[in-house]
Amino acid sequence: MKEINYILEKEKEILLHTYNRIPLEISHGEGVYLVSKDGRKYLDFFSGLAVNALGYGNEKIINAIEEQIKKIIHLSNYYINQPQLELAERLIKYSGLSRVFYTNSGTEAVETSLKLVRKAFGPDKKIITFSNAFHGRTYGSLSLSGKEKYKKHFTPLLANILNLEFNNTEQIEKNLDDNTAAVYIEFIQGEGGIRIVSKQFIEKLEELRKKYGFVLVADEVQSGIGRTGKPFAYNHFNIEPDLVITAKAIGGGLPLGALITNKKYSEVFQAGDHGSTFGGNPVACAAGLAVIKEIFRTDLMNNVEKLSNYFISKLKQLSVKFPDKIKEVRGIGFMIGIELNFPCNKIVDDFRKNGILVNCTSENVVRILPPLISTKENIDQFLTAFDNLLKQ
Repeated sequence: MKEINYILEKEKEILLHTYNRIPLEISHGEGVYLVSKDGRKYLDFFSGLAVNALGYGNEKIINAIEEQIKKIIHLSNYYINQPQLELAERLIKYSGLSRVFYTNSGTEAVETSLKLVRKAFGPDKKIITFSNAFHGRTYGSLSLSGKEKYKKHFTPLLANILNLEFNNTEQIEKNLDDNTAAVYIEFIQGEGGIRIVSKQFIEKLEELRKKYGFVLVADEVQSGIGRTGKPFAYNHFNIEPDLVITAKAIGGGLPLGALITNKKYSEVFQAGDHGSTFGGNPVACAAGLAVIKEIFRTDLMNNVEKLSNYFISKLKQLSVKFPDKIKEVRGIGFMIGIELNFPCNKIVDDFRKNGILVNCTSENVVRILPPLISTKENIDQFLTAFDNLLKQ
């Protein structure tokens, strides 16, 4: 305990205070578990905020990284590197789109998309986003956010961005028109509390896109790369976006993001319009290629769908058992939210004391993002602990 207190004090002394640190010193990871320095194992149902889709210590990712490091660690984007091309082919295959631009993160991919939209449509047309949306923390991506708490100290932000109510079909029908350049949407809001877009809303949005010709941008940073049991969350809604933003899981834990465009918008950027020193790093792309190959095996994807149905059904049974404590259970695949009737910080702490790591978002939503390799036994461990905590 003394050592972790020393580390926390040292962190306060030498780092900017932008995180509420969890009082754990992690030694290493093993599969779906994180191991603290004192040897205690924690079931990680947060998976590095949806980054560690294949858990910890995956041999295929490690081997891919080691092999690429021996060849070259960094290569300027003035040269072509093979891992970039191979990973791009996979992203195009599973997204159904046309071309890829690599970044180091999701927020950088959002910034890239904003530049593309502005070049294609000019500065005066409006961009539509939605309540509770989260698209990143840089100035452009922050301008798209639907959460005022992240924006309040950093105005003025980008102009001509209109925030509408998520899933309100009347509002989009009233506000989307010939002066709309783009609509940014998370088909499943992550930071916003695991809120799922409605079928009616998507149908109206698609109708308006056909009428007005705006760009539909899918933010799949958290929900993409198999997390919902399909390649991307939009695959559940019979729609194909114009642009797809992805990151987190695609780098296998290394910094990597991407903007994927359809054919229509694949020629908007010309040489010199945009760039990145580290985007598409060969080591990160080699790791990403290993991730993509492993995740999109049929048996793994089917397992995520099967186990998530079991997990969500059991959580809904708990909501019936504890109606005064659980307001709603929401989710698709291994992207699940439990909305409580009270703030969830304490129960997240209690989970940790019981050897399970989860996250609290939107004040009262327990966010569960298990590694895609999680088993029924792992899920049952969580369910037993949750039942006991709710009894208390």
